[in-house]
Amino acid sequence: MKSLVIAWKDFKIRLKDRRGFIMMILMPLVLTAILGSALGSVLGNDNLPHTVIGLVKGSQDDLTDTFTKDVLGSKDLKKFVTVKQVKKEDQLLELLKKGKIDAGIAIPAGWSKDLKNGNLKDLTVYTTPDHQIKGSIAESIAGTFTDRVKTLANSGKLTVTDLASSAPVTTGKLDLGKAAVQLNSELSSIAKQKMDIQDVTTGKKSVSSMQYYAAGMAVMFLLYNATVGAKSILQERENETLSRLMSTPTGNISILLGKFFGTLLFALIQLLVFLAATHLFFGVNWGDNMVQVFAVGLSYAIAVSGLSMVLASVISSVKTADLISGIGVQILAILGGSMIPLYSFPDLMQKIAYFAPNKWALSSFLEIMSGTAWNTLLLPITILLSLGIVSVSIGTWRLRAR
Repeated sequence: MKSLVIAWKDFKIRLKDRRGFIMMILMPLVLTAILGSALGSVLGNDNLPHTVIGLVKGSQDDLTDTFTKDVLGSKDLKKFVTVKQVKKEDQLLELLKKGKIDAGIAIPAGWSKDLKNGNLKDLTVYTTPDHQIKGSIAESIAGTFTDRVKTLANSGKLTVTDLASSAPVTTGKLDLGKAAVQLNSELSSIAKQKMDIQDVTTGKKSVSSMQYYAAGMAVMFLLYNATVGAKSILQERENETLSRLMSTPTGNISILLGKFFGTLLFALIQLLVFLAATHLFFGVNWGDNMVQVFAVGLSYAIAVSGLSMVLASVISSVKTADLISGIGVQILAILGGSMIPLYSFPDLMQKIAYFAPNKWALSSFLEIMSGTAWNTLLLPITILLSLGIVSVSIGTWRLRAR
């Protein structure tokens, strides 16, 4: 009970701090509006960046015609892809260097020469570091089509091989030649079927740029509570408020848990205000299951509040806490995907990101927005809760000893 009284006292103190209110409530809303609007063309499902692809056709065959007309020339791709025919690869590279095209695809000579045996030469895709996302679109188109054709060719080869040894063929009841022609025709029609190029999503719906940065800013600014909570404890220790409080009949554990609950309460209120504001002002849809949102939010708030106790136990000055708040939180924000989507990071950076608690919260919020089941959220919720429990246990033990 005394822990809750201390928690409420700390919460009211933070609520009266105007600078803290602007930092923790208004700033994430402003950044969400700016980033969500400015980068809508990159992340928006219906606003993929328009990409100019240079195409060199080193082969003239049916497969080349299919790729050129039915894939690159399809109605869906024409919305955001323009194809520019180029005669030679060196000309394509020159155009790419001058910025007249965003990416290039070169069809090799004899592309489908050995397709009947299940072999298909890979398309060469040229990209530049300046247009990574547009280059990824070109790679996605080329890779998806060639993988599909290879799969179908191998399927056809295996089917014909099985047919050749089957009873209908050996007895003369089935003409293997006609069957092979018909099979090839059907597989070719499958290869020409519509290819959808959409944003990557783990659920049933795509996530807009505004949704992405709403989630990113939420987890980033909630992370600041780790340093704010630690500073509160350090300030009270410096002005000896904490020592006087510990000299009262109130147990040390109750006092320290009160500090933890105070940070937790502020983090939860901050999250609830942010959820409501982004939904009302920016139309952000946080998903169809708000219970999932609250479960992830609570788990993340517990993890952040626990980290505040650990920080307070390992650092000795408010200046150090300010340094961590200014630099450490920004590093974790970038590493966790709040600023730049994680899929644009190198593989090594994506693996390192698993050590950032905000990464687990951000990916969970995005999965909820796109529509996901509870079983996909069990791992991140467990990790965040475990981090919070272990952190508050270690922090309370060390602070009590000090």
